[in-house]
Amino acid sequence: MTCLNLDAFRATRLVTEPFPYLIVPGFVRAEALPAIHADFPPIEQPGSFPLAELTYGPAFQRLIEEMTGPEMCQAFEEKFSLSLRHRPTMITVRGHCRLSDGQIHTDTPSKLLTVLIYLNPQWEADGGRLRLLRSPDSLDEVVVEVPPREGTLLAFRRTDNSWHGHKPYQGPRRVLQMNWMTSHWVMRKEIWRHRLSAFFKRLWRRQVATASVSLSPDY
Repeated sequence: MTCLNLDAFRATRLVTEPFPYLIVPGFVRAEALPAIHADFPPIEQPGSFPLAELTYGPAFQRLIEEMTGPEMCQAFEEKFSLSLRHRPTMITVRGHCRLSDGQIHTDTPSKLLTVLIYLNPQWEADGGRLRLLRSPDSLDEVVVEVPPREGTLLAFRRTDNSWHGHKPYQGPRRVLQMNWMTSHWVMRKEIWRHRLSAFFKRLWRRQVATASVSLSPDY
C-alpha cells in the first residue's frame, strides 16, 4: 500500500495567481493514516525539527521515503514546470504550535518549492489555519485558507510575493514540511540552523524540568 495519492495530485489544477500553488485534500491516503499517526515522532516542544533529531516508526519512515522518491519528484516537476531531480530536499517536522508562530512571511530564496503535509485528525480552532495572502500587510487579505486536517497537502512555489501566515494558535499541530532547495550548501546550512535550534530547545526543557523538581515541596 502506498501512502501518497499522486493521482489526486496530478488531477488537481495548479493555481497561478498571485503565485503558483495547489491544495490536495486526501493526498495521504486515509488507510495509511492510523499507522502514520502511531509512528509520528514524539515532539513536545514548538519549532521545526530536522529528521536527524527525531525518532519515529516504520510507517512514518515509509511516508518520508515516498515523499523523497522519484515518482513524487517527477509529479512535482511536471506540475510546477521545474527541474527538481538534481535539487536536494530538506524535511522538517512540527508537533506543537506557539502563539508567536504564524507571522506573515515568504520563505527564503534558498527554497524553490514548499510542500506542507498536515497530520491533525480534526481541526476546530480558528487559529492555526494557514492562509495564503495577497500582501504582507494583513491576515485578512486572504487568497485561500487551509485547515491543517490530516492528509491535506499544500504546495507552493517560493516567490517574492508568496506571503503566508496564520492566526495565533497554541497547542498540538502536526505538519511535515519538505522543501526543494537551490543547492546542497544552503540545505546543509538550513539543517544546521534547525539542529542548533533543536539542541537549545531540548536544553531549555531540561533546565525547566530541573527547576520544577528543585522547587517542588518535599512531602
